[in-house]
This record gives sequence, C-alpha cells and structure tokens, in this order.
Amino acid sequence: MKKYVAEFIGTCVLVFMGCGTAMLVGCESGYGCGYILTAFAFGLVIVGMAYCVGNISGCHINPAVSLGVFMTGGISGRDFGGYVVSQCLGSIVGTALLAAVFNLGGVADMTGGYGSNGLGGVHGSVVAGLLVEIILTFIFVMTILGVTSKKAGHGSFGGLIIGFTLVLVHILGIGLTGTSVNPARSLGPAIFAGGDALSSLWVFIVGPLAGAALAACVYKFLEKEDDVKKDAEA
Repeated sequence: MKKYVAEFIGTCVLVFMGCGTAMLVGCESGYGCGYILTAFAFGLVIVGMAYCVGNISGCHINPAVSLGVFMTGGISGRDFGGYVVSQCLGSIVGTALLAAVFNLGGVADMTGGYGSNGLGGVHGSVVAGLLVEIILTFIFVMTILGVTSKKAGHGSFGGLIIGFTLVLVHILGIGLTGTSVNPARSLGPAIFAGGDALSSLWVFIVGPLAGAALAACVYKFLEKEDDVKKDAEA
C-alpha cells in the first residue's frame, strides 16, 4: 500500500507543479521564459520525487513508465495495476488543487485549460500528435530503463538524469502537443478542461503507452544482445 500512496503523491505533485507552472506563466505564445520554466518544472519535480519516494515505489508517477518497467520484469502485474490507478487518482487530485487555488485566488489560467495537452501545435493532426508522443516517450522510457538497470550501476545520479531527460523532451514537445509522455499527467487536466482536451485525451494515452512498450521491447533486445556478447568474450 505504501508504494501506491507514494505514486499517488508523486503524480499529484507532478501535475500541481508542472501544469501549475504552465497555467501561471503560459507556454503557448512562443518559446520564451514560460516555455523553459514549464519544461524545468516538470523535470525538477521528477528529480525531487526520485529522491523522495524513489526508494519506496521507484518513482514511476507515470503509467507509461510503469508499463515499461512491467514489460522488462521490474514489477508484477498486480503492482502495475495498482500503480496506474494511484497515478491517475493523483493527477485528478493535483488538478483539483490547481482549480481550487486558481479559482479561489482569481488567478488567470494562461493555458486556458489547466495545462492540458492538445493538438494545436500540430494543426490538429492526430497522426502527428501520436508520432510526437510515441517518439518522446520512447526516448524518456529508454533512458529510465537504462539508468535504473542494476547491471549499469549508475548509482545515485539516476534521478538527475531522468529529470533532465524529461526537461529535454518537454523543450521539443511543449510547442507540438504540450508534452504528455504520461497518460496520468494528461488525464486530470483533460477532465477539468473538457471540450477538445477531453476529446483528444486518447492520443495522450495511446501514444505514451505505445512509446513505452516499444522502448521496453528495444531495451530488452539490446540488453539481451549485450549479455550474449559478454558471454562470448568470457
């Protein structure tokens, strides 16, 4: 149960801080300060949560990451289900907290939709949106699988590497889809925003999950090939 609570808290913080930053400073009118601040907000949450709840749950706080870890044998099917439910609930609560703060405080939401993802940057193209999310999630999950591999022995720097990789994918993705790479992150804001954000939500569920599954398959192949090479050299 502690693992699920950790995933709930981590995802809640991710949405509150990441989407909240986007709502406060805006990130859709060019590639200026707000754009970079939002990218770093999401990445720095991962850094903080990695050292906060990483020793409890692994700090997935993302169903796509959990899928990749599950497919590579890192967690059980039961934990995968529990993680996903906890992450989705965390996203909804995180967005509810943002709604309370911004509405009660009379603060303007610069995104107009609780930092929800959309296809405006790709001119409404579902195919382009899916490609963006698949590619960015593939990069993100591949990095996570490599950094957290016990064989690699990257040690305590994993949280930093993963967090800055999330910053990296946001720098490209924000202007295209708002960058999801995380179905749970997209869920809460879409529910509260409604309209187009809710109707296109499936893109930000299917894309990240497909990217994560592809990353898991490729990583398992590469890891297996590496083991075969080491055995041959021994």
